[in-house]
Amino acid sequence: MKILVTGGSGFIGTNLMEYYLSKGVEALNFSTDPPKNPEHKSYWRKVDILDSEGLRAEIANFSPSHIINLAAQTGTIDRGRKLEDYTTNFHGLRNLVEIAKDTPSLERLISTSSMLVCRSGYKPQNETDYCPDTLYGQSKMLGEKVMREAGDLPYSWAIVRPTGIWGPWFEAPYTTLFKLIQRGLYVHPANNRPVQSLGFVGNTVYQLDTLMHAPHQKVHGKTFYLADYPATNMWEWTDLVQKTFKARRIHEVPIWALKVVAKAGDAMQLVGWSDPPLFTSRLHNLMCSFVFDLDPIITEDLPYTLEQAVEITVNWICKNRTQQLRKS
Repeated sequence: MKILVTGGSGFIGTNLMEYYLSKGVEALNFSTDPPKNPEHKSYWRKVDILDSEGLRAEIANFSPSHIINLAAQTGTIDRGRKLEDYTTNFHGLRNLVEIAKDTPSLERLISTSSMLVCRSGYKPQNETDYCPDTLYGQSKMLGEKVMREAGDLPYSWAIVRPTGIWGPWFEAPYTTLFKLIQRGLYVHPANNRPVQSLGFVGNTVYQLDTLMHAPHQKVHGKTFYLADYPATNMWEWTDLVQKTFKARRIHEVPIWALKVVAKAGDAMQLVGWSDPPLFTSRLHNLMCSFVFDLDPIITEDLPYTLEQAVEITVNWICKNRTQQLRKS
């Protein structure tokens, strides 16, 4: 088995590369960015999937049996952007799909989309029921259409839609959430107890690997949401993070007060602060419930409980902070 991970320098990709390398699997990362983990540098090639010629040469040189496409341009704030800023998510994927046709060693390709092909809080009725409300979501929708409209392919394929994924090497918004809890600055919206489909990245990696090994008939042409099972109670999760950090107890704050703070965050974004602690869309995401139907193939025998996942993440944050302090 030879695994090619496009976008393996990102959050999920870093964890996926670590998983395969720790198991002795031959794995290679194609990314425009160097690896987050310096130990992965020898397994990285600087490749842009928008560069069709360069991508073709590197794939031919590696001859992968499996590809997981995580390469993406991300971002959920549309201000100052246009759809062309996200061409990696659809034109880049088209390059990969076409080049993969000419790769006789390839058995399976998994294309990573996003739950944001539908707006937050909307539960799609079927796999092609789209309603994105961001340019990023629209670009991922176009990427799914590239995959679905590719016609007969000589390899099996599947689409995955990660939900809210968190864990070591993560970035905003969940790294912001953990740090606010650690500093005693996070509060519960009063009288609001949402349940959400979230996923610890260790379980996400396990689910991706499961889909890589599953029988053709259980995977080919299907769409899978990636999340922990059962869904996460936000109060229980954040309280567990607080206790693991040994931080100040989380208090309840009236929703009207949080809306005032969120409006102030909106104003901060307008003057250039890209990630204030709270703004209107973040407050909405924290308060709304969303639970997706998960295929049983990826919910069985998840390796990490919520308690284990929080402990691993908190330890990673503390270790990372200690290393940064030593460097400074």
